[in-house]
Amino acid sequence: MSDTTNKPDAAVGGSPQPVEEGRLRKPELLIGAGSVEEIGRLADAGADAFHIGDERFGMRLSGHIPPERIADVIRQAHNRKTKAYVVCNGILHNEALPALPGYLKLVAEAGADAIVFGDPAVLIAMRQAGVRLPLHWNAEMTSTNYATANYWVGKGASRVYLARELNMDEVTEAKRHVQAEVQVQVHGMTNIYHSKRGLLTNYWAHQRKSAEGERLDAERGLFLIEEERKEEKHPIFEDANGTHVMSADDMCMLESLHELMEAGIDSFRIEGLLQTPAYNETVVRCYRRVIDAYVSDPAGYEFDEEWLEPIRALQNPDRELSFGFYYKEQVY
Repeated sequence: MSDTTNKPDAAVGGSPQPVEEGRLRKPELLIGAGSVEEIGRLADAGADAFHIGDERFGMRLSGHIPPERIADVIRQAHNRKTKAYVVCNGILHNEALPALPGYLKLVAEAGADAIVFGDPAVLIAMRQAGVRLPLHWNAEMTSTNYATANYWVGKGASRVYLARELNMDEVTEAKRHVQAEVQVQVHGMTNIYHSKRGLLTNYWAHQRKSAEGERLDAERGLFLIEEERKEEKHPIFEDANGTHVMSADDMCMLESLHELMEAGIDSFRIEGLLQTPAYNETVVRCYRRVIDAYVSDPAGYEFDEEWLEPIRALQNPDRELSFGFYYKEQVY
């Protein structure tokens, strides 16, 4: 993987994760899902929970689940003994607000296990709808310190999704101080730019082409390339929430997952955007294997390089596997 030279030698032993009732607490393995079929396939691979949602309120979803289908998807998750978290992390404008209380009431009645939010408008809408559900705070790149995280814990959040730009020391420190569950991303691409504007639609219009029929091609094969780093391709796609530019590599923390488990991280998020179902299923299976291997014997755990091979076999050769920012010093 890239960034290997920036990674310190793996710690031996370390502080094990908290113990519940005499056994090691197993972290949750979470991934996005866009359909009933996807939930079945990924649950069979070992996923514990799913991010789902309606693109009116949630950004960068694995698939749009309309209100009339949300109960079926949540039911499928529960039938598989997994959880379904409804994502409402969009940048909300005034026109979205009237429909939000009704949507939150609908997902609560459907049995959602939590609401993922970034905008306080979601909390206000929940109050208006008389809805009480666990809250997962996800402010994307601004969730960088434990004081702000604990502010939202004080407002009812039971989980905090840390920014992907934090390094391992910062993640570990946050876990020590945050008074709620902590979630981090461990695999997949990360968002590096978002605009509410339809930049691809505007591009097609400039090219005197129709955007209709071009969206899927754009999602699967359109890139931005910097003049100084022409070897790096940044996927760009557009959805109902605007235009998104993604990282040129894929984070992969499989071989260092034990460090995050030693730190006591509660939930590991796999980002499956713009990947094939087979790739996402393989990634879930690999992470499930490593989590189970560590939890079964923390003191004797040792990573086996062969556990990474199924991912490498399916990895796009144009996209390196890296440790993201976990072993970097981020400069804002």
